Amino acid sequence: MSDSSSNYESSSVASSEEEEHEQQPSQSQSQSQQPHAKRQKRTKNDEITTKTATHTTVALELAPAVQSTDQQRKASLKSKQKIIVLLDQARLETVKNKRGIFELLNCDDHRDLCKKKLKKDPKEFRPDIAHQELLALIDSPLNKAGCLQVYIRTMNNVLIEVNPSIRIPRTYKRFSGLIVQLLHKMKIKAGNTSTTLMKVIKNPFSQHLPPGSRVYGMSCQGTLYSPNGLATALIPSDPATSDLPPVCFVIGAMATGHVSMEDHPYIEKMISVSEYPLSGAAAISRILSGIENHWGIV
Repeated sequence: MSDSSSNYESSSVASSEEEEHEQQPSQSQSQSQQPHAKRQKRTKNDEITTKTATHTTVALELAPAVQSTDQQRKASLKSKQKIIVLLDQARLETVKNKRGIFELLNCDDHRDLCKKKLKKDPKEFRPDIAHQELLALIDSPLNKAGCLQVYIRTMNNVLIEVNPSIRIPRTYKRFSGLIVQLLHKMKIKAGNTSTTLMKVIKNPFSQHLPPGSRVYGMSCQGTLYSPNGLATALIPSDPATSDLPPVCFVIGAMATGHVSMEDHPYIEKMISVSEYPLSGAAAISRILSGIENHWGIV
């Protein structure tokens, strides 16, 4: 019995050793297959990324080449037709504070002055509206392409011409100082050159419009157009065509109310670009985007 049991134990040990030998190559094979599977996953991922990359490059449109020389740029600006924009009824008034310094009258800093001395609602004094609208106009691609001319008319009937090359201050405090200097000195020149950036000009506004200009007023009660539909219906198809009369938009820069034909009898039609009441800067962005798409300005 002892011999048989020993034989049985030795045979079981031998069989277990054989099983271990059989399992070892299978484990090595699985280990060798794992990097191959990883390589396949990598190649598939690379193929997916290359496909997506090629797809995105095909979907993008190339912008037109920018003219490099100043002479070519100046020649193109002279030949292009300009869109004229008048910011009407802007609250740009100066007031002397307790320290004897002139400031731009606004509802935040001069609330008591508006109520007691001027006896007017402080909410009407919003020069920041004109600041926001000027930023939307001057920073637009339409202005950078040389196709925009901006004017401002204040509530005191002061008419201001804005040079398209001006850089409007980003903060309201600096903008306030710029307007105070303009209203007192009647013009603002660039520091390094003699270029006039802003200046007060003579009224009425109609004498500064080119002959045959078509003028449209912006109001939420006007005829509704989409931005692209507005550009298609009212704007010439090519900015280089000088045969067609230029287009002018009168946009309000006041806190309440809207532009009226009584103030501007030369307005042909009142139009709107949204069925909802918009701020002046939002309405300007919609109008300019439609014109830029119409003229292919990127």
